Amino acid sequence: MSFKKKLFTTVGPLVLAFGILGGIFLSPFKFSETSPKVIEEASTSMAVNVIKGNILKNKAMATDTYVPFFGSSELSRFNAFHPSVLATKYDRNYRPFLLGAAGTQSLSQFLMLQSMADEMVGKKAVFIISPQWFVKGGVSKEMFSLYFSPLQTYQWAKNVEQIDDSDIYTAQRLLKFSSVRSDTTMKTLLSQIAQGKPLSATQKKMCQMKLNVLNREDELFGHLGMLGKQGKIKKEAKLLPPTYDLGQLDKLAFEIGQESTKSNQFQITDKFYQKRIVPVQKSLEGSQKDFDYRQSPEFADFQLFLSEVARLKMDVLFVIPPVNARWSEYTGLSTEMLDQFSLKINQQLKEQGFDQVLDFTQDRGEDYFMEDTIHIGWRGWVAMDQEVAPFLADTKSRGPEYQLDSYYFSKEWGKALPTAK
Repeated sequence: MSFKKKLFTTVGPLVLAFGILGGIFLSPFKFSETSPKVIEEASTSMAVNVIKGNILKNKAMATDTYVPFFGSSELSRFNAFHPSVLATKYDRNYRPFLLGAAGTQSLSQFLMLQSMADEMVGKKAVFIISPQWFVKGGVSKEMFSLYFSPLQTYQWAKNVEQIDDSDIYTAQRLLKFSSVRSDTTMKTLLSQIAQGKPLSATQKKMCQMKLNVLNREDELFGHLGMLGKQGKIKKEAKLLPPTYDLGQLDKLAFEIGQESTKSNQFQITDKFYQKRIVPVQKSLEGSQKDFDYRQSPEFADFQLFLSEVARLKMDVLFVIPPVNARWSEYTGLSTEMLDQFSLKINQQLKEQGFDQVLDFTQDRGEDYFMEDTIHIGWRGWVAMDQEVAPFLADTKSRGPEYQLDSYYFSKEWGKALPTAK
């Protein structure tokens, strides 16, 4: 066999493979379907690919059916009173599209929101704020990297026109993460925006080239690893009364909560308590006495989300869940500190015109309000639904007026301590 033939035999299949792969990525044809069934599965999957991608969530938001519920790990606590179950059982005019999972915080949620800007103008959303996000260091590098979306970041960079305080903050903040800096092209673009310099036409074309490949990746692989909770929702819905009745629902929530927490005095689900608490319980007593959620860069990250809400003329119901009082007493977590966190986050919201705030901080001791140490549970979901259902009776924004203040991006605000009332 000649040298040329040997070379072709060795290299030819590799070249052919790259050619096929390139054809797939550059082809204008679609290789996956975003059918209503697939979107329904995506709405309750909380899959990493869905959170980091665009095709599934954006297609959902383009309909009049789905409403984004931003949050984190509480969204995965499915029981009979979960928002997705209630909306299905009582055939509401909306279905929650769950955008969050354990580890998602304000920065990731900002990137998600801006990536579906065209679909969200003048619409409503629900945003669950976890006090636990607001630790001294803000979102961890590991958790941010898990949900970091190059697709959504290039999209944001390409769409930046007249640079304002929020754009500069976004670029500077993103550059603090190694998962962002490792992409040298992205690092260069963000560094320029961080200096207040708009991208050139050539740089925007570069962004678009990156987006073409990333969008095709999303189209091909965005549905992988996606396991919806439709079976769980149908099973839990069977426990509910056929017609919506608050008294019956609250009574049922109390009974199920009581039945589910027999093993401990903290009103924590038995499974969670036995698996997560019992092996380390002794070491947890008094372990949270120095925890503080009043000073954190998360306040500025949260301001990013608020700025995007205002830009899109959206209307958002913000929910602040409590911390299980029985557990916080055991661990030494300060209720005074939690009350002051509530004051601070309410100030940031209401002084800028975000007046739809459902603050459950003072419900920390209500029976079966929480499912475990920090996650809203049976009666908590029922209480939340009393505001969510009427708020979403019309999914179009009422057009609130916002007065954004760049002070909330500052380190001074992040470190400020509210005065307890």
